[in-house]
Amino acid sequence: MLGEDHEPETHLIPNILRAALGVTEFVEVYGTDYPTPDGTAIRDYIHIEDLSSAHILALEGVRPGEHRIFNLGNGDGFSVREVIAAARELTGTEIEVREADRRPGDPPMLVAASQKIRAELGWSARKPALRDMVGDAWEFARAHPRGYSGS
Repeated sequence: MLGEDHEPETHLIPNILRAALGVTEFVEVYGTDYPTPDGTAIRDYIHIEDLSSAHILALEGVRPGEHRIFNLGNGDGFSVREVIAAARELTGTEIEVREADRRPGDPPMLVAASQKIRAELGWSARKPALRDMVGDAWEFARAHPRGYSGS
């Protein structure tokens, strides 16, 4: 199974799963006072398989002399707290959370507008559910708790 492994790790899902595995003691939540339903930032997550299929379609759709840019995402977002809740449920672990101040420049909500790639290349996410994204990332994390080099 392939998965995400880089240092420093800044992405939320791998950092939550590191805490679930005990690789780190906690996961930090940057900002709990956003104007969102639960106060945490909302982001548009995409399953790695959906991201890969979009890249393949884009490469297959290259036309000489033309430059196209596509946004990739599900068009919906999940809050930081929703992602943590999904990870707790899927891992069966009480993941410790430490709240921190917002990071400068972080907006309350960022979601992609993927209509262009849908219209031009016929792409759509096959695994838009948060449960699929976190569950597959959890499988990788359990198989490689310290990444590829430390498995």
